[in-house]
Amino acid sequence: MPLSITAIPAFETNYIWALHNGRDCVLVDPGSSAEPMAFLQSHGLTLCALLLTHHHHDHIGGADDILARHPVPVWGPVDPRIPQVNRPVSEGDQALVPELELQLDVLETPGHTTTHIVFHNDEMLLAGDTLFSIGCGRLFEGTPAQMQASLDKLAALPDQVKVYCAHEYTLDNCRFALAVEPDNPALQARAEQAGQLRKSSHITLPSTLGEERAANPFLRTREADVIDAANRREPGTGQDPAAVFGAIRRWKDTF
Repeated sequence: MPLSITAIPAFETNYIWALHNGRDCVLVDPGSSAEPMAFLQSHGLTLCALLLTHHHHDHIGGADDILARHPVPVWGPVDPRIPQVNRPVSEGDQALVPELELQLDVLETPGHTTTHIVFHNDEMLLAGDTLFSIGCGRLFEGTPAQMQASLDKLAALPDQVKVYCAHEYTLDNCRFALAVEPDNPALQARAEQAGQLRKSSHITLPSTLGEERAANPFLRTREADVIDAANRREPGTGQDPAAVFGAIRRWKDTF
C-alpha cells in the first residue's frame, strides 16, 4: 500500500507525524504517548519504529511509555539526553524502515539545539523544530551561524519536498514574516491560505520547500528586502546571511 502521513495533534501546537501503510507505522517525535497510542489502536496499526529529531520533552516525552508497550528501533541523534535512541545516526547516515520500504537520509541541523537532526528523502522532510512553515526554531543552544548553515542545507533540497514540521505555527509566523517582507506576493498568498485553513480548523501542513524558499524570511536572508529589513531593525547588520538571520531571529523572539 502507498505510504500515508497523518498529523496527530498533541499539546497546544505539536504534531506527532505518523507514517503508515495500513499495517505498519512509524511515529515521529512523540512528545506524548496517549494520542499516538490511540491512533495506532483505532487504525489497527503495528508500530515498527520511532524517529526522534532532538531532546526537548515535547518531542520525546511519550517515548518511554510507548517503548514499554512496543519495543522498536529508535532512530535519533547522538545525545545522552535521549537515552531511548538505540539506532544513533549522524550526518550522512540513513534510517531504514523495511516494513514501510522507507529509506531516509539524515542531516545534522544544529541551531534550535546543538544535536538536532532531520530525516528526509526526495518526497518528504521531517523537520522537527529546525524549519517551520514560514519560520524556524528559536535558538535555544546554537548560534545564528549554525542555524543559517542548517537552513542552507534544507533550502538545497528539491522544490517538491514536502515539509512536515512539528508545530502549528504557520499563521503566527506569517504575521511576523509580513513585517519583514510586506510586499512579497508568495508570502501574502500563504498568509491568506493559512488563515482560511485555520478558520475551518484544518492544519496548514505540509508545505513544500519551494513554497518556503519563496515566502519564509529565514530562508531568504540573501534577498535584498530581507537584508534591508534586518538593517532597519538593527542598523549595521550588513549583508552577511548569518548576521541577517540573527537580526530577524531576535526580532521574531520579541514580536
